[in-house]
Amino acid sequence: MRLLLDTHALLWWLTDDPALSATARKSVARSGNTILVSAASTWEIAIKFRLGKLPDAAEVVSDLSGHLQRERFENLLISAEHGIRAGLLPGPHKDPFDRMLIAQAQAEDVPIISNDIVFDQYKVRRIW
Repeated sequence: MRLLLDTHALLWWLTDDPALSATARKSVARSGNTILVSAASTWEIAIKFRLGKLPDAAEVVSDLSGHLQRERFENLLISAEHGIRAGLLPGPHKDPFDRMLIAQAQAEDVPIISNDIVFDQYKVRRIW
Protein backbone atom coordinates (compact mmCIF):
# COMPACT_ATOMS: atom_id res chain seq x y z
CA MET A 1 0.00 0.00 0.00
CA ARG A 2 1.21 3.51 -0.81
CA LEU A 3 0.89 6.00 2.07
CA LEU A 4 1.64 9.72 2.23
CA LEU A 5 3.24 11.12 5.38
CA ASP A 6 2.05 14.45 6.72
CA THR A 7 4.91 16.74 7.71
CA HIS A 8 4.52 16.28 11.46
CA ALA A 9 4.30 12.50 11.06
CA LEU A 10 7.52 12.55 9.04
CA LEU A 11 9.32 14.56 11.73
CA TRP A 12 7.95 12.38 14.52
CA TRP A 13 9.05 9.23 12.69
CA LEU A 14 12.56 10.56 12.05
CA THR A 15 12.98 11.72 15.65
CA ASP A 16 11.24 8.70 17.20
CA ASP A 17 8.79 11.04 18.89
CA PRO A 18 6.18 9.26 21.04
CA ALA A 19 3.55 11.66 19.66
CA LEU A 20 3.38 9.42 16.57
CA SER A 21 0.49 7.05 17.19
CA ALA A 22 1.04 3.30 17.38
CA THR A 23 -1.18 2.81 14.33
CA ALA A 24 0.82 5.35 12.33
CA ARG A 25 4.12 3.84 13.47
CA LYS A 26 3.00 0.34 12.42
CA SER A 27 1.84 1.63 9.04
CA VAL A 28 5.19 3.26 8.32
CA ALA A 29 7.15 0.24 9.54
CA ARG A 30 5.11 -2.36 7.61
CA SER A 31 7.46 -3.79 5.01
CA GLY A 32 4.84 -4.04 2.25
CA ASN A 33 3.99 -0.34 2.41
CA THR A 34 5.54 2.35 0.24
CA ILE A 35 5.93 5.59 2.18
CA LEU A 36 5.67 8.80 0.18
CA VAL A 37 7.10 12.13 1.32
CA SER A 38 5.87 15.19 -0.51
CA ALA A 39 8.28 17.85 -1.70
CA ALA A 40 5.87 20.19 0.12
CA SER A 41 6.78 18.56 3.44
CA THR A 42 10.52 18.94 2.95
CA TRP A 43 9.95 22.55 1.93
CA GLU A 44 7.76 23.15 4.99
CA ILE A 45 10.37 21.66 7.33
CA ALA A 46 13.15 23.80 5.87
CA ILE A 47 11.08 26.98 6.09
CA LYS A 48 9.92 26.35 9.65
CA PHE A 49 13.46 25.48 10.74
CA ARG A 50 14.82 28.68 9.18
CA LEU A 51 12.12 30.71 10.94
CA GLY A 52 13.01 29.14 14.30
CA LYS A 53 9.76 27.19 14.61
CA LEU A 54 11.58 23.82 14.63
CA PRO A 55 14.68 24.50 16.72
CA ASP A 56 15.15 20.82 17.59
CA ALA A 57 15.17 19.74 13.94
CA ALA A 58 18.74 20.82 13.08
CA GLU A 59 20.01 17.25 12.72
CA VAL A 60 17.06 16.25 10.55
CA VAL A 61 17.29 19.33 8.34
CA SER A 62 21.06 19.01 7.88
CA ASP A 63 20.62 15.63 6.16
CA LEU A 64 16.94 15.36 5.30
CA SER A 65 17.56 13.75 1.90
CA GLY A 66 19.85 11.21 3.55
CA HIS A 67 17.23 10.40 6.17
CA LEU A 68 14.64 9.81 3.45
CA GLN A 69 17.01 7.53 1.52
CA ARG A 70 17.95 5.52 4.60
CA GLU A 71 14.29 5.05 5.46
CA ARG A 72 13.60 4.08 1.84
CA PHE A 73 10.87 6.71 1.63
CA GLU A 74 9.90 7.81 -1.86
CA ASN A 75 9.84 11.44 -2.91
CA LEU A 76 6.49 12.66 -4.20
CA LEU A 77 7.22 15.54 -6.51
CA ILE A 78 4.74 18.34 -7.07
CA SER A 79 3.18 18.14 -10.53
CA ALA A 80 1.17 20.72 -12.42
CA GLU A 81 -1.94 18.64 -11.68
CA HIS A 82 -1.16 18.75 -7.96
CA GLY A 83 -0.67 22.52 -8.09
CA ILE A 84 -3.91 23.15 -9.95
CA ARG A 85 -5.86 20.82 -7.66
CA ALA A 86 -4.39 22.46 -4.54
CA GLY A 87 -5.18 25.93 -5.84
CA LEU A 88 -8.77 25.04 -6.68
CA LEU A 89 -9.60 23.22 -3.45
CA PRO A 90 -12.76 24.66 -1.89
CA GLY A 91 -13.08 25.79 1.68
CA PRO A 92 -11.48 28.23 4.05
CA HIS A 93 -8.40 26.17 4.94
CA LYS A 94 -5.46 28.41 4.03
CA ASP A 95 -2.35 26.41 4.92
CA PRO A 96 -0.63 25.96 1.54
CA PHE A 97 1.30 22.89 2.68
CA ASP A 98 -1.85 21.12 3.88
CA ARG A 99 -3.65 22.09 0.68
CA MET A 100 -0.85 20.54 -1.38
CA LEU A 101 -0.88 17.34 0.70
CA ILE A 102 -4.66 17.14 0.29
CA ALA A 103 -4.35 17.60 -3.47
CA GLN A 104 -1.59 15.01 -3.72
CA ALA A 105 -3.46 12.47 -1.61
CA GLN A 106 -6.54 12.94 -3.79
CA ALA A 107 -4.69 12.87 -7.12
CA GLU A 108 -2.54 9.87 -6.19
CA ASP A 109 -5.47 8.14 -4.42
CA VAL A 110 -3.42 7.43 -1.31
CA PRO A 111 -4.22 7.69 2.40
CA ILE A 112 -2.31 10.17 4.51
CA ILE A 113 -0.73 9.44 7.86
CA SER A 114 -1.73 12.44 9.95
CA ASN A 115 -3.34 13.47 13.21
CA ASP A 116 -4.83 16.54 11.50
CA ILE A 117 -8.60 16.19 11.07
CA VAL A 118 -8.65 18.86 8.33
CA PHE A 119 -7.98 16.06 5.83
CA ASP A 120 -11.33 14.49 6.74
CA GLN A 121 -13.16 17.55 5.38
CA TYR A 122 -11.65 16.85 1.97
CA LYS A 123 -12.52 13.15 1.98
CA VAL A 124 -8.89 12.09 2.15
CA ARG A 125 -8.43 8.71 3.81
CA ARG A 126 -6.47 9.32 6.98
CA ILE A 127 -4.53 6.89 9.13
CA TRP A 128 -3.84 7.76 12.72
